[in-house]
Order: sequence, then C-alpha cells, then structure tokens
Amino acid sequence: MTKLVSPNAVRKKSVLIAHTGDVADEMEYDERLAHFRQTRLNPFDRGEEEDGPQRCKTPPQQEDRQELFSGTRIQSSDRTMALGLAEDHFSRPVGSFVASDIEQLKLAIEECKKLILELPEHSERQKDTVVKLIHLRLKLQELKDPDEDEPNLRMVLEHRFSKEKSKSVKYTCDKCSTIIWGLIQTWYTCTGCYYRCHSKCMNLITKPCVRSKVSHQSEYELSICPEIGLDRQDYRCAECRSPISLRGVPSEARQCDYTGQYFCSACHWNDTAILPARVIHNWEFEPRKVCRSSLRYLALMMSRPVLKLKEINPLLFNFVEELVEIRKLRQDILLMKPYFITCKEAMEARLLLQLQDRQHFVENDDMYSLQDLIDISSGRLSCSLTEVHTTFAKHIKLDCDRCQAKGFVCELCKEGDILFPFDSHTSVCHDCSAVFHRDCYYDNSTTCPRCTRMTERKQDEDA
Repeated sequence: MTKLVSPNAVRKKSVLIAHTGDVADEMEYDERLAHFRQTRLNPFDRGEEEDGPQRCKTPPQQEDRQELFSGTRIQSSDRTMALGLAEDHFSRPVGSFVASDIEQLKLAIEECKKLILELPEHSERQKDTVVKLIHLRLKLQELKDPDEDEPNLRMVLEHRFSKEKSKSVKYTCDKCSTIIWGLIQTWYTCTGCYYRCHSKCMNLITKPCVRSKVSHQSEYELSICPEIGLDRQDYRCAECRSPISLRGVPSEARQCDYTGQYFCSACHWNDTAILPARVIHNWEFEPRKVCRSSLRYLALMMSRPVLKLKEINPLLFNFVEELVEIRKLRQDILLMKPYFITCKEAMEARLLLQLQDRQHFVENDDMYSLQDLIDISSGRLSCSLTEVHTTFAKHIKLDCDRCQAKGFVCELCKEGDILFPFDSHTSVCHDCSAVFHRDCYYDNSTTCPRCTRMTERKQDEDA
C-alpha cells in the first residue's frame, strides 16, 4: 500500500534540505576565503613544508577545493615574486612600477615584520624572514630612488661633487639624514669639504662649501661659546631656518659650542670636536658638541698654522712646560736650516722633508696649528720633534765635513771645541751671529770681538 505523505511534511523536508545546502555552501566559502587570505597575506608560509613529519598531508577531499583556487594561488605567488621575494633580489624590475606596486611592497614589509614577531626567537624561520625583510626594503628603496645615468662631477654652491663608486661602505646623507645604500643608490662626495649626499638631494643643498670659507677666511672663533640666545635667532635653525625650541617642539634646539648658535637635529648630529678657543685659553682638550658645518670647518682647519700663541695668550708658556720645550726645538731647527740649504749631501738626502707634514716648523717658530697643540698635549709631538732634531744635529756635527767646517770657535776663551748656534750651552750674538760659550758671553763685559773687528774694518774702508 502506498504511504501518503502530508504536504506539511514535504514542506519541512524541503526547508531542511535547503538549509543543509546553505550551510555547506557557507562552509565551502569560508574555506575558500581562508585559503585566499593565507596565500595573499602570508607569502612566507611556503617554507612550512620543510618543517618535518609533523605537517600533515592535504586530505584527498580538499584537493578538489584547492584546485578551485589554483589560479588565485599562482597569481598571488607571481605577485609576491615581483615584489622582491625571488632569489634574485637585486635585479632591475622589468618595466616601470606604479604607485600601487610601492604600496604592495609596504604592505608586504608590514606583514613580514608581524611574522617576525610571531615566530620563535632565534629560530631558522625567523632568521630567513629577517633576510627577506631586508630584501624587501632594498627593493622598495630601489623603486623610490632608481639608478639613473648621473654625471661623474657636479658643481653645486661651490661644492665639487664627485660620484662615488663604493658599494659596501655605509654613510649617512648630510642633507636628508638618512642612510646611503651604496648598492642601489647613486651618491656623491664633495672633494673639498667631504659633504656626502644622495643624487636626489643635491638640488636641495643650501649650504655653500666650507672649503671656500677656509680659503678666504682662515681664522678661528677664539671666544668660548659666544652664545647670542635663541630669541635672537627668532627660534629658528641658524642654517636651514626651520622652527626649533628648547622643549623639542617641533624640533629640538641643539647648541653648537663653537659658534654658540642653535641648530635643528638635521643640521646638528651631536658630533664632538676639540675647540681651539678652549685649548688656547684653558688648555682644555675635552671634545664638545658642534654642528655639522662647524665639524667640517674644524676638520679642514685642523692642520693650518693660524694660531700665534705669543699674541693670543702669551701667559700660556708660563703654565705649560711642553710648549717651552717645543719652542726651543723649533728655534734650533731654524738655526739648522741654513746648514742644510748650503749642503749638497743634505739636499740629496732631503733631510728637511722629514718635516713636510709640518712645513711651518722650518719657516717660523711662533705659529701653531690646532693639531700641533693636540699633539703637544698628548706628548707625540715632543717625541717626534726630538728625533728629528737629533737626526739633524748628527748630520751637522758628525756626518758631514762641510757642515762641521761652518762651526764656530769661542773667541773669548780661545778653547778648541767647535760650537754651533743650536748647542744648549752656547749663546749667539744678535748683531753678527757669532757663537760663544754661554758662560763666556755673559761673564765678558766687553763687546763682541767679531762685531768690534767688523766695525774697525768698515772704518778703514771708509777712510
């Protein structure tokens, strides 16, 4: 007998079947969405297949579902490779990138940073992810600063910029204060003041080359931190005129101890240098914070002999014994110089070139450079100059017969030893440059015998 089914039962069964189908469709959609998000936002999960037997194989019933998204996975993988995750991370991109590609790179970098935080500390996967993050950043920097055909030499505000070829050394751009990636960026260095910057920052430079200031105005600021006040600067950076304040809003005001002015953090990197004003007045060699332009200026002026100590601070010789010793050595070297100029052997041996790094030592005895004072304080100059003095004296008194023949005999005591003007126990007549024993010269109340003889000879000629 045929069993009759009521219409209400048929209706309930139809609703149940429809509801079951909707649930199945919704589950399938959720699985598809999960697969899509995994391939789209976590491009580094491909390495999980190497983790070992803990990873289960894909169930057979899911293979059909994965095939539905195979096209999506291939497209996402290709996109990830284009973003810089391929093995050749430093290859030039084919074609031009648009803004969306840069945005996708930034998104991938952020996701990579999140993944690094989620992975176990010091694990191999975390190390690999850090390497990939570096490659992504390099690729992003490459897109922002494309390698163009730049000239080897460029002139900007008296800067003579030379294109650098070094790729491994890392510097900081003096204009934008960011790192110069020599591997993928073009950068230049001024051959005069060693100002370094990206090629893209060269047109933004507003500070002239410090080398020109050194050439036209070779003098130091000899006042200790001559501050004029931040209000006199209108609360702006002394170099770039950007707003600054002592509270750090909008930018921190940093004082340069050399000029006394205030600068922003882009023009003042808290570099330190030894200041000539503090050395001359206080004999202080503690490095102080200076701005970038003052740092370059002091570096270029370091070896220039522009400090005349006996005029700036003559009392310094009364408190610093090393200065007195160096002054005596320099005076002796000036007395030895005429011997070397007229000696053939000394000219062939080029003895005076031993002081080629301090050429002013064979020209005068009162001019000093800041480097000289630093070396005097550390004791290096005294050792090196004493060695040069010994070499020079040995040539004149022992090695060379011509130089020995130019010695003097004391005309006051008539003793037979040969005297030279740079000997420690001698005195020199200021008028005729004759050399005597010091004791003989000061004990004798009469005039210099050589001066007397020269005067009598002149009178006989006039008569």
